[in-house]
Amino acid sequence: MSLLEMFSFPFIQRALAAGVLVSLCAALLGVPLVLKRYSMIGDGLSHVSFGALAVAVALGVTPLYFSIPVVILAAFLLLRVADNPRWNSDAAIAAASASALALGVLVISRTSGMTTDVDNYMFGSVLAMSKADVGLSVALCVSVLALFILYYHKLFAVTFDENFSRATGLHADWYNGLLAILTALTIVLGMRMMGAMLISSLVIFPALTAMRLFRSFRGVVLCAGVTSVLCFCAGLTVSFACSTPVGATVVAANLALFLLSCLTAALRRKPR
Repeated sequence: MSLLEMFSFPFIQRALAAGVLVSLCAALLGVPLVLKRYSMIGDGLSHVSFGALAVAVALGVTPLYFSIPVVILAAFLLLRVADNPRWNSDAAIAAASASALALGVLVISRTSGMTTDVDNYMFGSVLAMSKADVGLSVALCVSVLALFILYYHKLFAVTFDENFSRATGLHADWYNGLLAILTALTIVLGMRMMGAMLISSLVIFPALTAMRLFRSFRGVVLCAGVTSVLCFCAGLTVSFACSTPVGATVVAANLALFLLSCLTAALRRKPR
């Protein structure tokens, strides 16, 4: 079977539509998160999302509808902790991450057990996404992209000099809250695609790769978006051709491109 024929399958089309949008959202949001040293928040939120998912499964409610408000609240709390000099933010995020993951496992063990659906959320199963999952993912991802573009300059200002932004009258707390909401939405949507264990890679790797190649904020944002989409498409294609897990293959593609960008940056610095 040729690689072009793979796109005739409906489940591949659904995976491609949702995966490209989620990857793009994660990469764009990853740039300000990495620059503000909030990159570990993505990992913490993914584990909080898994804990919320476990509770939703136990209660018999729709996982996404239950997880989204819980993860948004967690994002606000984690960003508040990260901004508080009296807290060790890395330790707080790690504690919240481990606690949510443990809670999820305990709830599952006492209710339905480790079902296939929960396993998909833990490790990702983009090929198992239904039309309803894709429709919700597309709608929310378009909203995330629209808000990011609309408030691009404000997020830029808050990212690079939050104190100066406050001095000029910019409501930095509001835009930090917006960043938290957008990140929480992206993490919850990406759970179905990449799983709790791997979703943070979509936030971190494209930003790190772009920072090795470009210096301007706009250049890094654009490069991160393109890099993330290309790596997802490459990972999906290789996964289908080689029968490997989609999430892990996408992460491997991101890792390979990051190492290549490190080599390129090193060659640029090498004296002639």
